Amino acid sequence: MKITSLRTYLVAPRWCFLRIDTDEGITGWGEPVVEGRAHTVAAAVDELSDHLTGQDPMRTEDHWQVLTKGGFYRGGPVLSSAVAGIDQALWDIKGKALGVPVWQLLGGNVRDRVRVYSWIGGDRPEDVVEQALARRSEGFTAIKMNASPQLEFIDTPAAARGIAERVASVREAVGDSFDIAVDFHGRLTVPMARRVLPLLEPYLPFFVEEPVVPEMSDHIGEIARSTSIPVATGERLYSRWDFKKVLGQGIAVAQPDLSHAGGISETRRIAAVAEAYDVSLAPHCPLGPLALASCLQVGFATPNLLIQEQSLGIHYNTGSDLLDYLVDPSVFRYEDGHVALLAAPGLGIEVDAKAVERAAETGHRWRNPVWRHKDGSFAEW
Repeated sequence: MKITSLRTYLVAPRWCFLRIDTDEGITGWGEPVVEGRAHTVAAAVDELSDHLTGQDPMRTEDHWQVLTKGGFYRGGPVLSSAVAGIDQALWDIKGKALGVPVWQLLGGNVRDRVRVYSWIGGDRPEDVVEQALARRSEGFTAIKMNASPQLEFIDTPAAARGIAERVASVREAVGDSFDIAVDFHGRLTVPMARRVLPLLEPYLPFFVEEPVVPEMSDHIGEIARSTSIPVATGERLYSRWDFKKVLGQGIAVAQPDLSHAGGISETRRIAAVAEAYDVSLAPHCPLGPLALASCLQVGFATPNLLIQEQSLGIHYNTGSDLLDYLVDPSVFRYEDGHVALLAAPGLGIEVDAKAVERAAETGHRWRNPVWRHKDGSFAEW
């Protein structure tokens, strides 16, 4: 079997899909994207296709090694995201060729279902109590929320207490049998993290995510030691070498993104290294169905999986949503806050290729917002 072509599709709301075709009629799909840089990643895929066209798609590991290390300049989100989508598609082809789901190729399932959580509140969290109760009524057992809008380097006591009050209101509404993860999106500085996180401890968050930007990863241990709350990070770390810098510092949850961190192959390795540090895996995935299917395939076969993010109804999904490009959306049916084992070969989903082609005719140019402080200076989004 040989690869005959690679084609990318930019589709709403902010995704990039990749289709890899073979001379035996087996097609693999992946999701290579950096949100806000989708065109750039698509161009990287096109450049990498020079190596892949005419090659055997079954050699997933060799292709991963060549694509990530064959160029003199390595690493970074664009290259690793391009490789991630290619890697997903190659595993999809391999599973389909062998007639088994990818989790079977990763050693078999260690669980029969994967717990998932849902987003509430948006970038500037509003109506979080009402939305949390709605998610609970839909059967979810966990949510994630942003804790605040932009924050100053050292913000006021009112801003710090406002974060705590917001989390407290959700905890009071949903009770103690429901998990609340709090995402800071890197909006805290190290001093603000030391101020804010102890205020959240009485409400027992599931974890606090990315309290500081990845450039401050050398301080993540200081933050972890300052609080009893489990600290999660990793959506902007792109390899096991990036994670090596944080795993020994006391984080509790590693969050590689399967569309950024080298795909199924590299995330599987990150999970194994994390397990050696007693760190659980909760893959970052505010993206589309191919990214989620890839995450689930890893999750079914990974002993230290904690929970899986999914994007149905997330505030970014305007104009299109998670299930719109699937022939059978029921594969992602959520029951009691879980997704059942995906049984179909490959990634376990069937892409509606015609719907993808129609959406790609319009495409998108999604960009994340640029926030500013009251004095006009740049603020972390």
